[in-house]
Amino acid sequence: MAGTVLTDVANGVATLTLNRPAQLNALSVEMMQDLAAAVRALAARKDYAVVVIEGAGDHFMAGGDLKDFATHLHLSAEARRATFRAMIEQHINPTVEVLQRLDQPVIAKVRGACAGFGLSLMLGCDFAIAASNTVFTTAYAAIALSGDGGASYFLPRIVGRRKAAELLLLGDRFDAAEGVRLGLLNRSVEPDQLEAEVARLVDRLKRGPLGTYGEIKRLLASSHDHQLETHLQSEAEAFGRCGGTADFAEGVTAFLEKRKPAFRGV
Repeated sequence: MAGTVLTDVANGVATLTLNRPAQLNALSVEMMQDLAAAVRALAARKDYAVVVIEGAGDHFMAGGDLKDFATHLHLSAEARRATFRAMIEQHINPTVEVLQRLDQPVIAKVRGACAGFGLSLMLGCDFAIAASNTVFTTAYAAIALSGDGGASYFLPRIVGRRKAAELLLLGDRFDAAEGVRLGLLNRSVEPDQLEAEVARLVDRLKRGPLGTYGEIKRLLASSHDHQLETHLQSEAEAFGRCGGTADFAEGVTAFLEKRKPAFRGV
């Protein structure tokens, strides 16, 4: 029996597939566990250059599986508090943190419903490309939840505090065009063009300086926490590390020889 999260690594691309299509890939407790395990296993590997996260079937992820969550309603309020906090701390938080630490760029390939943790997961990726008919919502407040997976961390950094408050407090649905306008998506394409558009981005990233991508990701992740002086020092250190690589030498040589660089890859 297939798991709720599938991992495939081939031709330098690691694909994580959320695999509950009959439930619109809604997040069950089992999927929380499987996703955390899949991401940890991926972090231990070095045989890929790019990560793609997608949903099986016609949807990315339609938020949490409320039928699964409802099985905990018989517990006391105190027990529910402990149970749901443990779910987030043990499974959701590690997933987001590990994905953020990966050197490899992470692409969210989004279609259909993208809600709740599905939206949080997308926000934590480095790139997000969606089919034009995708429908988005934070969804949390509609069931009296505050959010998880970094929703309240990523949203204000992308759209600003005022718009983030609107998206989280009201939970209104919005489309892919609005997602592009807000900066939540890199681009929106027609549904039948989604595969090809993601494949083009994957191919471009695979041919890039992979070690440098990791340095860039770390600098971006730390930029909001640093004073300018501290961050300038981090840039200097990363610049120095990049300057000592074979990819840097190849990049400069290729520029001077008027050809495309051939970086090392995986």
